[in-house]
Amino acid sequence: MPDESNRLNDATRAVWNANADYWSQRMGEGNDFHRLLIEPNELKLLAPKPGDVMLDVACGNGQFARKLASLGASVVAVDFAPRMIENAKARTAENTERIEYRVLDATDGDALLSLGERRFDAAVCTMGIMDIADIVPLFSTLPRLLKPHCPFVFAVCHPCFNMTGPNMRMMAESEENDGGIVTRHALSISGYIRPQTSKGVAMVGMEPHYYFHRPISQILNLGFASGFVVDGFEEPAFDLPASPTRPFDWANFQGIPPVLVVRMRLSA
Repeated sequence: MPDESNRLNDATRAVWNANADYWSQRMGEGNDFHRLLIEPNELKLLAPKPGDVMLDVACGNGQFARKLASLGASVVAVDFAPRMIENAKARTAENTERIEYRVLDATDGDALLSLGERRFDAAVCTMGIMDIADIVPLFSTLPRLLKPHCPFVFAVCHPCFNMTGPNMRMMAESEENDGGIVTRHALSISGYIRPQTSKGVAMVGMEPHYYFHRPISQILNLGFASGFVVDGFEEPAFDLPASPTRPFDWANFQGIPPVLVVRMRLSA
């Protein structure tokens, strides 16, 4: 990994270690993003079965690993932030025999391969790719970690609509319509195709951390170069009552998907 990527990776790990307790406390077993948008679509694309051996990359506090284990899968859940893994273990009271938590950096190809070649029936990365400084090692080693024709499913902030930094603005505009006042919510996107690193906060109260914006083409082309094809693609959007007191809540932006969930499968 180049020196700059090393620096960013170390800085990213330090921030997530610092944020780990707050994240685990606030996230718990999932917020609306996870419960309504991410988890149902990841489960749909993964279709886990009892006895499957699954790799959970960037597992955070272990929320999705616990869900998979509750469905009968055996899970190896890894994260590069030691405090995240400590919290994941502390939150795991059931199915402990089916979850193996490990501190492991997904930017380290050799470390990933140490998990066991051709070991896994599926791999998943839940909202982690945009937090990883260098995703090339992950995509290049997954073909050796997965059994033939097995899937890799990932969820990310939708690169077209939900990016951090100066390229996206949320807007709320009021206008008179048929004698009433209507508020319309929209996004202003001023840049997309260029990869960009910026800082943002996942939740108010957290220390700002790095986001690594990548266009969809860059992410998918890494998979194609490693022998994957795409055979599942979901763009879930909220269908919740509007939140008039929180004009920039994603519940107000119905019809705009803040999340992208993709299934890639080895072609051979």
